[in-house]
Amino acid sequence: MISRRLIRIKVFKVLFSRISSGSDSLTGAEKELLMSCSKTQELYYLLLALPGALKTLAEKKIDSGLKKYHPSPEEVNPNRKFIDNRVISLLEEDSRIWDFCSKRGLVWADHSSIAKKIFSSLLKKEYFKSYMESAEDSFENDVKLITAIFEEELEECDELNSFVEDANLYWSDDLAYVINIILKKLSQLNPDAKLEHPQVFMKDDDRDYALRLLNVALIRYSEYTDLISKYVLNWETDRLASTDIALIVMGIAEAVTFHDIPLKVTINEYVELSKYYSTPNSKVFVNGMLDKILIALKEEGKIEKRGRGLVGSVE
Repeated sequence: MISRRLIRIKVFKVLFSRISSGSDSLTGAEKELLMSCSKTQELYYLLLALPGALKTLAEKKIDSGLKKYHPSPEEVNPNRKFIDNRVISLLEEDSRIWDFCSKRGLVWADHSSIAKKIFSSLLKKEYFKSYMESAEDSFENDVKLITAIFEEELEECDELNSFVEDANLYWSDDLAYVINIILKKLSQLNPDAKLEHPQVFMKDDDRDYALRLLNVALIRYSEYTDLISKYVLNWETDRLASTDIALIVMGIAEAVTFHDIPLKVTINEYVELSKYYSTPNSKVFVNGMLDKILIALKEEGKIEKRGRGLVGSVE
C-alpha cells in the first residue's frame, strides 16, 4: 500500500522528530515509524466506510420527508437510486472493512458533521443529479458515481482535511495518496469479485527498507552531518536548515545502504521531498550537496551499486 516515497516521508518525520527532541532510542523510533505506516491503512479503511455513512444520511433524509404532515410528491415517492447503489452495498457487505473499523473505533457516526458536509455538497452537484435522474441502471454507472464522490468531494472538503490533520498526526500526508489507492481499487471493481485490500507495505522488502533507512540515518546522523560540513563553503552546519540536513543524511544513508537503488533516483527523491518539507531554496542546496557527496563516496568505494544498469554507474 505505502509507496517508497511515502516511506521516505514517514522516515524523515520520525528522524527529524527524534533528532529535534534529542531522543536516540532506536526501539522507540522503529515503533513510531511502524505505527505511522499502519495509520495509512487505517485511513484507507475509514474512507472506504464513508459511502455507507452517506447512504445512512440519504435514508434519514427520505424518512424525514415521509414523516412530514404535508410531504411533497418527491418525498412521497422518493428516489432510492443512491441508497440502492451496488458499490455501496458491496462495501457494506465487506466484513473486512467493518471488522477493521469497529476494532479501532473508526466510526463515521463520531464525525457526523463531516459526513453531513460531504452529503450536502453531493446533493448540489450536477454529476449526482444526473446519476439520480438517469434511466441507466448498471453496476458500471454505480462505480462511476462512487468514483466521482472520491474524486470531487473529499480533497476539496476543508472539514475533512482539518479532521485528518487534527485526528491523527500520522495522517497529514496520507489523504491524497489514500484516495488515489481507493480510486485504483474502484477502477478494478466488478460485481462478482470481492475488493482486494492492500497490506501496509506494497512489497515484502519495503518494511525492511523503512526500518534500515531509519536505523542507518539515526545511528550515523552525527557522522553524516560532519561529512556534510566538509562540503559546505562558508557555512557552519548549525546555520543550515535542520530539515535540509535530515534530508541529506537520509540520502547518504540510502545510497550507502541500498545497493539496488540508483544514485540518480536517491538524489531526485530527496530533492522532491525538500520542495515540500524545507525552505524555498532547499531543492538546489539538497541537490548540489547530495550530488557532490555521493559521487565522492562512490569514488572512495564507500558506495556500491549492483544489478543491471547499476554496476559502474556514477549518476
